[in-house]
Amino acid sequence: MEHQPTAADYPQRLTDGLWVLGNSYFNLYLVRGTAAAALVDAGISAVADDVIGQLEKLGVTPDHLVVTHPHPDHINGLDALRDRYPAARVVIGPGAREFLAHPKTAASLVAEDRFMAAFLASKGFRAGRPPIERPPSVEGAVAAGDGETLDLGGLTLRFLHVGGHAIGNILVHVPALGALMCSDSLGFRIPRIGFFPIFFTGYADYMAAIDRLEALEPRILCLAHQGPLLGEDARKAFRDAREAARTLCEEIRNDPRDEDAIIRDLYPRYYRDELALYTADNIIGCCRLIIRRSRA
Repeated sequence: MEHQPTAADYPQRLTDGLWVLGNSYFNLYLVRGTAAAALVDAGISAVADDVIGQLEKLGVTPDHLVVTHPHPDHINGLDALRDRYPAARVVIGPGAREFLAHPKTAASLVAEDRFMAAFLASKGFRAGRPPIERPPSVEGAVAAGDGETLDLGGLTLRFLHVGGHAIGNILVHVPALGALMCSDSLGFRIPRIGFFPIFFTGYADYMAAIDRLEALEPRILCLAHQGPLLGEDARKAFRDAREAARTLCEEIRNDPRDEDAIIRDLYPRYYRDELALYTADNIIGCCRLIIRRSRA
């Protein structure tokens, strides 16, 4: 039986200056130059203490905390990380602050954090702290625009502001390492069935983002969930993600039924395996957004 990585299997070194932290459900990436280090993504509250322990094992104090987008599984661990590393500069994408200020966002972040912590506990992961009771703060954070860079000393992060998946979506390219931290911009990878396309803010933008990212020809593709992909697996991921999105969009466009009827088919197709990490209401909402974006 294939070994499922646990928190004890992390950190994993991918190449000089690049590690994956967290666990198989939540992948955070550490980039370390000669002058500074950046941690890309914040995970949820339940993985924060494992990540802090992994950083301490490496002897690294991050100077920058990069949040790829303000969805609960990418930002809910931020307060814990800021408490441990108060001098770290927080980097967010344009629009993330406004998204977090929306009245509906707070309740969703808190509810999802509680559910995801319970899910991890059911899989044998012990949380170091209780779930959050309020949304994480981005006070003092800086918004990095498309093409902006951050010099870590010998390694430069290049920020990419791409659309399609989320408001405030900012990715990280490290040209010197051939590494791309693409977060969820290719979709959510369910190893047994492939990518769940998640073009929540626009289908055309989502496809354009895949094209743009593929053109970078990364050797190391750092996904947010289920681990990084290397070499040919990384190249294949772009083709698979594009085809999954195209096929699903065409299926929806050719289906005359109403949203609820289509959701009754999509929900059981995707709400399984690793995607069961999220609440049922979350995935139903995802399906509804995908239908609407497909028909726009």
